[in-house]
Amino acid sequence: MKILITGATGFVGQQLVHLLQEEHKLTIVSRNIEHAEAVLGNKHHYLSGLDTLDNLNEFDSVINLAGEPIVGKRWSQQQKQRICDSRWNITARLAQLIQQSTTPPASFISASAIGFYGRQGQEPVDEHSQAHDEFSHQVCSEWEHLALKAQSENTRICVLRIGIVLGKNGGALAKMLPPFKLGLGGPIGKGTHGVSWIHIDDLTHLIEHLINSNDAKGIFNATAPNPVNHKQFAQSLGFTLKRPAKIPTPVLALRLAMGEMADLIVEGQFVLPKRTLASGFNFKYTHIDPALDSIFNA
Repeated sequence: MKILITGATGFVGQQLVHLLQEEHKLTIVSRNIEHAEAVLGNKHHYLSGLDTLDNLNEFDSVINLAGEPIVGKRWSQQQKQRICDSRWNITARLAQLIQQSTTPPASFISASAIGFYGRQGQEPVDEHSQAHDEFSHQVCSEWEHLALKAQSENTRICVLRIGIVLGKNGGALAKMLPPFKLGLGGPIGKGTHGVSWIHIDDLTHLIEHLINSNDAKGIFNATAPNPVNHKQFAQSLGFTLKRPAKIPTPVLALRLAMGEMADLIVEGQFVLPKRTLASGFNFKYTHIDPALDSIFNA
């Protein structure tokens, strides 16, 4: 297959390219081709942007992972706009190019996030659940709407609501590890809020599964079938690292340090991958302990 990928130099993108490159011909979209080649190698075709394309006739599938990191900087109005624009603009352009194609790609796999659901308390949610209207929902809702515009009889749209991605050398764990390694880790607040996670190997294989599943379309939760609360997650991470995990992080301190962005960390969801399982996908890592053990002790 000929596959176009955006966001390929990110944490998930790098692992996905590694998985797909042996069997498929990949075209990588990157604003910094020199950096992309250094990260991903020179065996792929590279584009500096989508402006040079009038259509996507030559591609069998498109995978859209592009987006400004939502965690890391305080949510000023300018940062909120960057978060939105980095997702919405490229997704809208890809949908436009698919619509302009006479032989469009058979599938368009576009990222979203479980932030779509907003805060949900202790009630589990699946792909059919109602969302709580807040900034993370507004970002994801428009992101998904723009992708779904490209749906047609010729092109399947699969939207992935991605949870907390766990893997080596990056992602959420890279930010969590320092205090845990020092023995200073622990739950956030009371630790009762949900942590809906997915092992990076399962995420990349899920994307591959959706490319190859001719009947798959619509919304899919990219989260393991067994979410945990933050206290359980902290205990599991501490046990895997052989470090204590009993020092809670005060919620007030996070809110003072991060502002509104802290809501992503202190308010969680228990997200279930109902449609993902129904599509025939089999998770390799369904429980948090084996998932973390594979990352740190394999």
